[in-house]
Amino acid sequence: MGADHTRPAPSAPPGVRRILVATVVPLFVITVVAALVLWPRDTGREPAGGPDVPRYHGTVTRVVTEPCPPAPETPEGAPGGSTGPCGTVTVTAEQGPDAGRQVEVPVPAGPGAPRVEVGDAVVLVELTDPADPAAKSYQIAEHQRGAPLAWLAALFAVAIVAFGRWRGLAALGGLVASFAVLLGFILPGISAGQPPLLVAIVGSALIMFVVLYLTHGITAQTSVAVLGTLGSLVLTGVLGALATAATHLTGFGSEDATTLLMFQNDVDLHGLLLAGIIIGSLGVLDDVTVTQAATVTELAYANPGLSRIQLYRAATRVGRAHIASTVNTIVLAYAGASLPLLLLLVADSRPLSQILTSEFLAQEIVRSIVATLGLVAAVPLTTGLAAVVTAAGRRAGSDGEPPVPPAARPPAERDNALEALGGAAARRRGPQGSTEVAW
Repeated sequence: MGADHTRPAPSAPPGVRRILVATVVPLFVITVVAALVLWPRDTGREPAGGPDVPRYHGTVTRVVTEPCPPAPETPEGAPGGSTGPCGTVTVTAEQGPDAGRQVEVPVPAGPGAPRVEVGDAVVLVELTDPADPAAKSYQIAEHQRGAPLAWLAALFAVAIVAFGRWRGLAALGGLVASFAVLLGFILPGISAGQPPLLVAIVGSALIMFVVLYLTHGITAQTSVAVLGTLGSLVLTGVLGALATAATHLTGFGSEDATTLLMFQNDVDLHGLLLAGIIIGSLGVLDDVTVTQAATVTELAYANPGLSRIQLYRAATRVGRAHIASTVNTIVLAYAGASLPLLLLLVADSRPLSQILTSEFLAQEIVRSIVATLGLVAAVPLTTGLAAVVTAAGRRAGSDGEPPVPPAARPPAERDNALEALGGAAARRRGPQGSTEVAW
């Protein structure tokens, strides 16, 4: 998340640090208290859906396929008979009451059924005949995916640490913390009946505090990014509530929501929709706010003569370029996650206007627009805060000394900083000091 810089940001003067501490610490305390209040308690609720079906690991040792017999009501050779594959699979059970033995199961068939071969590691489910509880059989549910996923996770961790070093290790720690909050607080809290929107905002704020400070350090620059992210999250939640109310979205726009009600009928699906918008926006907001805070710091370092307004305008130009690419990222991310849904545009025979305004597609449109508006608001909010903090720190001096004038800095150092920020365009400023050039 965000940009990394090999040179640490200059420390803010004591007055600025005191203001940031007086602002950030109460917000952190409020977040922790709210999380404790909303923390899911054991209510003794029994899991819905009945007892779990026993599942055991096994290895395929033999696969025998054969022609499928016709359906009883269909004449032989006529269309509409059973569709394969048919046959038996021999599996060596590794767990359960038949561990070490070979059991025969039918070849998996039907939509989404796994295709098995000799040597595949599979998961067996034990089925019991309701009429005769003593009669048991097995079926193949899916492949075992633990080992491939573990190797992918190890490759991911090695690549992050090898490239990011200590910063990469801190990023992995932040990722673990994010999943811990998501799985330990947000999902159980919503499942326990707490307001989904409130749980999502509190949980996202908790993730933000831990991840940003762990990854980027406890600095004034990080505190500015924290404040910008928190303000944008609240704004995104307000916009999401207004947008879903104006479009009369109920949260029933997906098959997953309908299936969820079969297991837990007291979930607020409208609030769950808003919670999804908040959590989905958090990662992109972190990236934008950290980048804008770092941009203001780098601009002030490259040219200490820039005023607060000039810092804001220059960093905002960088933010516009960032937003232009990130907006497309958000829309494509939602489109990729909803690709089967979008295929209905081709398969559905209704007019396009009716499809676009239907619940299932309007939900995705609102989700993308609200997330984008929150992202756009994060740029001026974070840039303005960073410009105020940076300009105040420069006037006061990081160590009580007057700031170093631009001419006193080594020319090569200034040129390198300007090159990193804008290349040759940063040195060829126009009449108003703009770094934007015509293509």
